Amino acid sequence: MAIPTEAIGSIPRTARLVSAIKAFDEGRLAGEELELAYDDAVRKTVAQLEATGSPIIGDGEQRKTHSFATYPTEGMKNLAQDGFILPFADGHTRCLPRLTAGPFRYGASADRFVARTRLLTRLPIKQSVISPSALSLFYPETPLVDYPWDVFISHLVAEHVGEVRRCFAAGAEKVQIDFTEGRLAVKIDPSLRLLRSFVDIVNMGLSHLTAEERRRVGVHTCPGNDLGSTHSLDTNYMDLLPSLFQFDVGSFYIAMACESDRTHALKMIGKLLRPGQIAFIGVTDPAATLVETPEEICESVVEIASYLPAGQFGTTDDCGFSPFCDNSTTTRDTAFAKIRSRVIGTALASQKLKAA
Repeated sequence: MAIPTEAIGSIPRTARLVSAIKAFDEGRLAGEELELAYDDAVRKTVAQLEATGSPIIGDGEQRKTHSFATYPTEGMKNLAQDGFILPFADGHTRCLPRLTAGPFRYGASADRFVARTRLLTRLPIKQSVISPSALSLFYPETPLVDYPWDVFISHLVAEHVGEVRRCFAAGAEKVQIDFTEGRLAVKIDPSLRLLRSFVDIVNMGLSHLTAEERRRVGVHTCPGNDLGSTHSLDTNYMDLLPSLFQFDVGSFYIAMACESDRTHALKMIGKLLRPGQIAFIGVTDPAATLVETPEEICESVVEIASYLPAGQFGTTDDCGFSPFCDNSTTTRDTAFAKIRSRVIGTALASQKLKAA
C-alpha cells in the first residue's frame, strides 16, 4: 500500500494578493479588485500544488483573509481588535479579536473556499477549518452580561459543525480541524485544565457528526509557525498526545520534523493510535529555509515505520507555510519545493518498505 501524504494548508500568498489585501484594508482598493487578486492567487496555487504531484490539495488558504484563525470574522461587527495575545518565542505577538456582544455567528465559512477550488481541479480536496476551541479565545475575560459563556459555546459549536458539514457538501474529501492552540494550552497552563477544556469543546462538535463524517475529519497539532518562530515548541509532547487522541476522528496531523525527541513521541503515538486511524507525521519544517531532499524524507519515513503500524501512518508538513497572510519568511518557491520533496520522498519510502 502506498503511504499517504497530505499538506497542512497554507501556502505563502502571492505578492499581488498581499499587496491587494493591504490596499483594501487601507481603503485604497475596491472589493471587486481584491476578488480578482484572490482568484488569481487561488488559480496559481492550485496549479502549482497539482504540479508537485500531491494526491489531495486545497487552495493554500489564499482566501483566508489575514489568518488561519480569524477568517470566520470577516464582516462581523461585534468584535474589537484587543483580545487574546498569542506570544511567539522570538518576542513578537499576534492579537486575536475580542467578542463585544452576542450572538456569535460566522461572517465567512470555509465551504466557499471548497466550492471555488472544486472548479479548478479534479483532484480530491482537503479543507482546513479553525477549531471551535481556538475561537473560544475570542470570549472576553470579563463575561458578557447579556451573553453568558455557555450560550456562546453552544452557538460557537453549532457554527463549527455547520461549517464542517457544508465543506463536505461543497465537495471536500477531508476536513482538517486546526488545533494549534492545544499545544499552546500546555504552555499556558501546565495543570492541563485549559487543554482539557479545549478538548471538551472540540468533542462537543465531533459529537454532532456522524461516524462517517468523523472518519473524514482530521485534527492538526503543531507548536505554531509565524515569521520563522513558534509559540510552544518548548513544551513536552507527552503532555499533549494523550488528550489529542481522545478525539474520535480518522486522521491526526502531528508536527514532528522540528522535534528534538521524535523517538519518544512516535512510540507514544504508536500506542495511542486506534484501528482505522492514520497519523500523518510531519517530515518537513515550514519555518526552515533549507529544503529537505527526497532522500532525507525517505529516511524519516522509514524511521516512522519502525514505530507506527503499517497502513496507519502518512506524511505531512509540520504546519502551514504562512498561517498569517503577511508572513513572507518562507517563499512560495520554497514551500512548493518542500512539498514536492515530501511527495517524492514518501513514494521512495513506500517502495523501499515494500521491498524490505
